[in-house]
Amino acid sequence: MSSNQTVQANSVVTIRYRLDDAKGTPLQSKAEEVAYLHGGYDNLLPKIEAALEGQPIGYSTTVDLPAQDGFGERDESLVRTINKSELPAGTKVGGQLQSTDAQGQERVFRVLKIKGTEVQLDGNHPLAGQHVRFVVRVLGLRPATPEEIQHGHAHGEHGHHH
Repeated sequence: MSSNQTVQANSVVTIRYRLDDAKGTPLQSKAEEVAYLHGGYDNLLPKIEAALEGQPIGYSTTVDLPAQDGFGERDESLVRTINKSELPAGTKVGGQLQSTDAQGQERVFRVLKIKGTEVQLDGNHPLAGQHVRFVVRVLGLRPATPEEIQHGHAHGEHGHHH
């Protein structure tokens, strides 16, 4: 791979990233590596893709993401209470359920608390409403295969597995 290659549409980019809160405190125990297909395939948040566009291997940056540019504002209509009898057996606080929201969209709901016969669920992303910082370094670049472009995501190590 030539050293003058940069991040551009239809390239598979391997990055190492860490999410921090607005004060710079890490929200993850360790950085993660992931390969993604660059170019508006909704594999990364748009502001992060924009920050990496045109950058070479070795580039690192921190992208500040207010809630609206990150994981969205909290939507209190996604917090709901159901009867414990509706909960699949063995589901505990912190567990996740797949369900449809009021608009008919599939959504993951986290179990917030179980009190008596009531269960409180939250369909918001755990980081919704929070300002986060995305600390990222470009580790590798390669052209995407036609199959990856067709599927809209990277395959192989650190990518999507079918």
